[in-house]
Amino acid sequence: MSGSLLLAWQAIMDHPLFWVGVTLAAYQSGVVLYERSGMAVFHPVLVSILLLIGIILLLGGELSAYHQSVTPLMVLIGPATVALAVPLYVNLKRIREFLSPVLVTLLVGGTLATLATIVIAWGLRIEHSLVMTMAPKSVTTPIAMLVAEQTGGIAALAAVFVMITAVIAAVFGPWLLRIVGVRSEAAWGLSMGICAHAIGTALSLERSKEAGAFAALGMSLMGITTAILLPLAVTLWLLI
Repeated sequence: MSGSLLLAWQAIMDHPLFWVGVTLAAYQSGVVLYERSGMAVFHPVLVSILLLIGIILLLGGELSAYHQSVTPLMVLIGPATVALAVPLYVNLKRIREFLSPVLVTLLVGGTLATLATIVIAWGLRIEHSLVMTMAPKSVTTPIAMLVAEQTGGIAALAAVFVMITAVIAAVFGPWLLRIVGVRSEAAWGLSMGICAHAIGTALSLERSKEAGAFAALGMSLMGITTAILLPLAVTLWLLI
């Protein structure tokens, strides 16, 4: 490539909206692939992550520069999260009807999801900081990073485990729920919200409004209880 072309290409890469455009294009590619294949393994989030990793490595970009460039997209996470209150409000009556099962599911399922991670990690003799990094894997990224930091984990790595957990749950969750015969939209959505948080909620909203409402509820309650109880439990455990 000649010097002038290199300069032109570098100018394109340095444009503030370059990585925003690449990110949107990667996600749209994932949407097209997912819609045409209908396979959960080609979920747009997973496809776009893999595409972006490949593109960043291919172009020799730096993760810190990419992170800074896509700040406008990250700002939109806040309004998108608040918008989840809409299906919750619309299905408020159904949520009240299932309030007791929801709380029991959250208590049992949420506790098992966290304890299983800690027990397996300790059984494999993984060091304490990594155990505390993986423990909040079933909540959204901002909460997981905060909890990991409070309990002695690595905040940045916690985001990676959160994403891996969400992708695995999004790929295998619907299949497992079908195998065990879950037909209730409320149970389907709640399970996906607790296990696959944001991605599970997105899948549930695609399935039905009721499933999306219960997924948003499960994701929210799981995040709140984990943020409060996990640091408290770890502190009490270390004092014993």
